[in-house]
Amino acid sequence: MEDSIPPRTPERLEFVPEDYFRRLERHEIVRDGRPLEIDLGCGDGKFLLEMAAHYPERDFLGVERLLGRVRKVCKKAGKKGLENLRVLRLESRYTAEWLLPLESVSRLHLLCPDPWPKLRHHRRRLIQEEFLEAVWQVLEPGGEFLFKTDHPEYFDWGVEKVAAFGKFQRLDWPEDAFFYPKTDFQLLWESEGKTLQGLRLRK
Repeated sequence: MEDSIPPRTPERLEFVPEDYFRRLERHEIVRDGRPLEIDLGCGDGKFLLEMAAHYPERDFLGVERLLGRVRKVCKKAGKKGLENLRVLRLESRYTAEWLLPLESVSRLHLLCPDPWPKLRHHRRRLIQEEFLEAVWQVLEPGGEFLFKTDHPEYFDWGVEKVAAFGKFQRLDWPEDAFFYPKTDFQLLWESEGKTLQGLRLRK
């Protein structure tokens, strides 16, 4: 099967689906035979860019709702000559629940999402039963969901939601488990003496 994805020239680094109202097919988003990793809420792209550079044999899709950030990440990727990275301008929840191909994702990363700390805003948190079900469906067998936060109460919330969901296997996640660059948020928080907690879950 030949690649159906156009060459990864800088002007093509922004991924724009032909139809936002149907689930993508795997060949539309990843090249044949390559693992696919998703970075939900990729922000300024630091993590995404470093991952794509370190793992040239994998394809990466960053998801970010702010157009300015999307274009900056695409520009940086183009300057670095990264051909295994694209960025989608869309909401993370919609992408996971309605757009990503089923059983197509090797690893899905959710790093430092908005914790919505006020009780009345907890319903806005990304980690909910419906979201976990969506992640489960888009992960390939053996695929992993990796979540990090500096907000202890949100971490506990995530642990409880995952336990109630009941389908994932929780794995140890020591810092030296594999290459995993730090986001700018993580570097900032660590400089202030804060620590991040992480969940590594396998389908």
